[in-house]
Amino acid sequence: MAKDQSATDLDRELENLPADLRWGEWMRRIEAVLFASASPVPREDLARVVGQGVSVDLLLEDLAADLEGRSFEVAQVADAWMLRTRPAYAAAIRAAADVGEQDLDLREYDVAVLAAIAYHQPITRDELKDIFGKEISRDLIGRLHAQELIGTGPRSPRRGAPYTYVTTEKFLIAFDMETLQDLPDQEQLEDAGLTEA
Repeated sequence: MAKDQSATDLDRELENLPADLRWGEWMRRIEAVLFASASPVPREDLARVVGQGVSVDLLLEDLAADLEGRSFEVAQVADAWMLRTRPAYAAAIRAAADVGEQDLDLREYDVAVLAAIAYHQPITRDELKDIFGKEISRDLIGRLHAQELIGTGPRSPRRGAPYTYVTTEKFLIAFDMETLQDLPDQEQLEDAGLTEA
């Protein structure tokens, strides 16, 4: 109810402002929403703070250009946007702040399992076993789930309807991807020496 009430109190159209000031105010509103949100914000939510028919995509592009040269940027994750610190400032943040809990602390094998899930999702533990030639521990799956890098997908249509696993929005954020289409293709993996031709 409070969300609906605040939406009706907000002057979305800003007709009393000249066009250039109106556009700038809409950009600042989107920036404020992104700044205040702990997770990526979908386009539909951003559209609630601007005038009817206004292009949220163009506002986001202008905001990104406005933030050029700053320590943070607008980043798209799936069909949503967030503000995040530019990678060039990661060392400064680690030096000044206690960000230990944010460290994913993934071993090479953990990343390989995550990659298999990302490329083959939805995937069962048995299918992961077929890929790796050994059982994937429930502990590893539990840790990846606890870190919110994977989630439970649809039940498999196979006998017993085992659970499947899929990657999450947090996976995309952690690996700096907008969508799973940003995963390297087979040729890129071969060029990097990560797989055999």
